Amino acid sequence: MKSKNFDLYSQYYNLLYQDKDYKGEAEYVYGKLKSYSPNLNQILELGSGTGIHANLLQKKGLYVIGIELSEEMAQQAREKGIECHVNDCSEFSLDKKFDAVISLFHVISYVTENNNLVKTFQKVYEHLNPGGFFLFDLWYSPAIYNLKPETRIKRIENDELKVIRLAEPVMHYNSNLVDVNYDVIIEEKQSGKITRINETHPMRHFSLPEIQLLASFTGFKVIETEEWMTGKQPSENTWGVCFILKKEEL
Repeated sequence: MKSKNFDLYSQYYNLLYQDKDYKGEAEYVYGKLKSYSPNLNQILELGSGTGIHANLLQKKGLYVIGIELSEEMAQQAREKGIECHVNDCSEFSLDKKFDAVISLFHVISYVTENNNLVKTFQKVYEHLNPGGFFLFDLWYSPAIYNLKPETRIKRIENDELKVIRLAEPVMHYNSNLVDVNYDVIIEEKQSGKITRINETHPMRHFSLPEIQLLASFTGFKVIETEEWMTGKQPSENTWGVCFILKKEEL
């Protein structure tokens, strides 16, 4: 399931998401996991990106290892002091087990095929200590159908770059997929050089019964489901839902 998504503009990733509340999200994840696992120590992060969440969690005394598909992003994570391996979240194999596995910023929604979803959950199961936890967020089907993805334009800049990103979604109702078509224009201020990047990111959305079925099939029990960051019950207006699963003995 190799992908080039984010490779071409990973160097602009931190600029594009500089307004994301990484600190608040890390606090949320830390609090959730510690409430279930007071002796929490080692965490594996799938889709660790440039290592911002992992870095914040390590500052709280946790040891975090990342799995990331993009070599560029993995290198940026390493520069922050994160051990990061380049691999697919359905194919990785590490010679260690963890107290928890996390996958944030709806990375699971990038796993669009059923067989790869099963493989991913099986890999998580293999890498968890007995009774370990799997925390992730994803796109929630009722909200996708109710709110419907919209075309969005994001403009952002710093001292060196000016970036304009157009995101145009296309819904595929029979496969629970949304193709997000990105058109990114990057201008280097000093030279005036303009780079244009076009990518399509297929995103899968999920219902609660889908995740419950997938969890039970791969040895997990769903122990908590809530709106990402708020603690509210998911609704037709909840775009992102957080799941916490517990590893059970097969």
